[in-house]
Amino acid sequence: MPGHRSKSEKHDDGEKQLRRDPYEVLGVSRNSMDQEIKTAYRKMALKYHPDKNANDPKAADMFKEVTFSYNILSDPDKRRQYDSAGFEAVESDNQELELDLSSLGAVNTMFAALFSKLGVPIKTTVSASILEEALNGLVTIRPLPLGHYVSKRVEKQCAHFYSVTITEEEARAGFVCRVQSSDKSKFKLLYFDQEDNGGLSLALQEDSAKTGKITTAGMYFLGFPVYRLDQTMNSIAAAKDPDTSFFRKLDGFQPCELNELKAGTHVFAVYGDNFFKSANYTIEALCAAPLSEEKENLRSIEAQILSKRAEVSKFEAEYREVLAQFSEMTSRYAHEIQSIDELLKHRNEIHASYTITPFKRSTSKSRSKSSSKENKEDGQTREKRSTRDRPKKKKWYNLHLRVDKRKAC
Repeated sequence: MPGHRSKSEKHDDGEKQLRRDPYEVLGVSRNSMDQEIKTAYRKMALKYHPDKNANDPKAADMFKEVTFSYNILSDPDKRRQYDSAGFEAVESDNQELELDLSSLGAVNTMFAALFSKLGVPIKTTVSASILEEALNGLVTIRPLPLGHYVSKRVEKQCAHFYSVTITEEEARAGFVCRVQSSDKSKFKLLYFDQEDNGGLSLALQEDSAKTGKITTAGMYFLGFPVYRLDQTMNSIAAAKDPDTSFFRKLDGFQPCELNELKAGTHVFAVYGDNFFKSANYTIEALCAAPLSEEKENLRSIEAQILSKRAEVSKFEAEYREVLAQFSEMTSRYAHEIQSIDELLKHRNEIHASYTITPFKRSTSKSRSKSSSKENKEDGQTREKRSTRDRPKKKKWYNLHLRVDKRKAC
């Protein structure tokens, strides 16, 4: 079946190149299991890593293409989307890259440490130099007896290798390798496949996670499917939306690549994943034969988690529908409150125009006019009354003079 191709943003001699099929880039088939894809990616990433190919732009481009392809095929959802609709269905802008801290400068390392401290999920990868030394058989391997533990301190971006030998009976009973750090150091627990040439290739990787007052990482080979929980996926969802965080909480619950180990010698390593300081740790290897009850409890609880994940997936559709209805009702509720308040406000304004401002003005004017008229009329009436009631006084020019006509003047 031909692979999906789309135009790349890069140019070569003025012509746009086609983005290659991720399966073609990694050299795997479409039916490949997760472990095959992971193994192919690690070999190619080690081959084209910038640390080994300084000043080689072709190797740098190939490394980016390999990483981009692996980011699609390592995610079950994105792989399914790509298989059904090609690159268009994959959000390439949101692809997460794993940082190699050993290749970062001091400034970039400080920024990465700061973001990690602030809660920004940053995935890191094992140093290319460590993987190359392991592949070439140049690492020191210490024996780790079953039922014993070893406490050490590993420097940043360095690794301590341990070999564990198990019998046929112990392999059937199950095997567990666990690492913990009481001072909450950040580390990785690694498992390596042994190559025909005597070298070691990285097969499994578990990042440490906080568990109470310590950090732990473990690998469980119990003969039945066991699962790991990738906290990074939920951290990214939580940063976007609390509801999405809840419904995506179990998306990172994925099956481990290996369920059992065969009899023989197996190699594990503890890798110091801190940004600046070394990591204190204690590693132990256990046979699961005395832990039959714990094995059944683990199988039961993980089955319940898978059932709950399917249940929550169905519940999400119902929740989103009810939430949409609730949001619609809430919006309508707010609209109705606003509408009623506006109507009442308009009604009060109309009442005010009739009963407060105009009435005061007309009343005061009419009262002033009537009072002035009444005062004027009262004044005139009082004046008339006073004029009538006052006795008439003779004026000097109306004096009646008696004149004796008999006397001559």
